[in-house]
Amino acid sequence: MLTVLNPHDRNQPFPPADRALTDPNGLLAVGGCLAPRRLMNAYRQGIFPWYAEGEPILWWSPDPRLVLRPSAFRVSRSLRRSLRRHEFEFSCDGAFEHVIQACSEPRSYASGTWLNGEMKRAYRELHRLGVAHSFEAWKCGELVGGVYGVAIGRVFFGESMFHRVSNASKASLAYACASLDRWGFALIDCQVHTQHLVSLGAEEISRSQFVDLLNRHCNQAVAKQAWKNDVAI
Repeated sequence: MLTVLNPHDRNQPFPPADRALTDPNGLLAVGGCLAPRRLMNAYRQGIFPWYAEGEPILWWSPDPRLVLRPSAFRVSRSLRRSLRRHEFEFSCDGAFEHVIQACSEPRSYASGTWLNGEMKRAYRELHRLGVAHSFEAWKCGELVGGVYGVAIGRVFFGESMFHRVSNASKASLAYACASLDRWGFALIDCQVHTQHLVSLGAEEISRSQFVDLLNRHCNQAVAKQAWKNDVAI
């Protein structure tokens, strides 16, 4: 049975991730709240919220887990051409509010969005606390792509990305990987399998391996220059 979380107790522990359901894959708990402390506890244990507007909060820890090591990012030919032509300029935490808003907009291939108002408020608060961050791609002074996520220790938990011109989301992710690699991050959590991310170098590992990596890296410090715009690609 699923664990039901108390929405008024942000310190209530999550059940062990290995108790998650196999169908649907990874569903672990329901309810609770999106307070910063609860979210941080969730990420540290390999758990993340994902639910639709009007649903209770659902907490997931799928097995296997898709991860990307920053140094393993694979640059496609088309992206390499774009980068060589300097088609984009990049920033970190230069437009977090705009990135999260763009990520919440409905996609052409899906109805609705999982990134509802409650979720956006929660990640804005994490950004205010210096935990959630964004990487942006700009073209002719306009924001055309970006990615955002949560940083704990040497792990970056990727949440979503968007693009408005070709290659802009991949360029944002390339910049994120270059930055995170330089700053000493060990791992990017990509949550669940997508062929697009696999083509960029992501790989699947077991949930138990993933949790072991979190236990090792979430308590490790990164370089002091993290979240500075000092990386070129």
